[in-house]
Amino acid sequence: MELSRRHMLMVGAGAGAFLLAGCDNNNGNAQAENKSTVNTADNETPTEYAPTGDLMKPLAFEDRFIGNEDAKVTVIEYSSPTCSHCGTFHNSVYPQFKEQYIDTGKIRFVVRPFVRNILDAVVYMLAASEEEGVNVDYYEILKVYFENQRTWASSQTPRDAIAEIALNNGFTQETFDASLTNQALFKELELLRTQAIEEFNLSATPSFFVNGKLIEGVVPLEDWAKEIDPLL
Repeated sequence: MELSRRHMLMVGAGAGAFLLAGCDNNNGNAQAENKSTVNTADNETPTEYAPTGDLMKPLAFEDRFIGNEDAKVTVIEYSSPTCSHCGTFHNSVYPQFKEQYIDTGKIRFVVRPFVRNILDAVVYMLAASEEEGVNVDYYEILKVYFENQRTWASSQTPRDAIAEIALNNGFTQETFDASLTNQALFKELELLRTQAIEEFNLSATPSFFVNGKLIEGVVPLEDWAKEIDPLL
């Protein structure tokens, strides 16, 4: 299910459909060889949208970076937790990528949300939760959901599956429910999606920007060296 503005508004009032009755996890996207295509036809511009045209200035959802803040190379990934190819990158490539480029201080790395459906929105709302009593790391929460993607993303009861993971990773039932009532954060995810499509021509997940150069799909570790090493 693609998130048009109509879908966003349906969920905006506290992710109500998800909390009360579960949610639709049918992505309905054609799968390319190493990326998931994004349906941009129904993307409607929010009334508060004010384009910047600057990749380094997201309209909302402040970047949470890891690595060297002053690195010569910045890699930005637009990622969807339900995207199987995003899961492949994070589970199969990212551990070595992190060891080689992030942990060594060679790059500054950012995962930006790109919501393709309600489940993506829920995972990012949990990862970015600032509810009192919640002490979670954005990247660690994303890691857990990517590691368990096949379980919760294909579950017949995704609300329960996502909640179970959250309750095992720093949330109580109360903070889990409260994290999904943050309408301001939900609107930020909407703005971020619109900006990615309309300003940065994003058409697939995962999509990476290496110092502004767009690279789509899962990139093997050896190919990252071709993109990053000449810039160091």
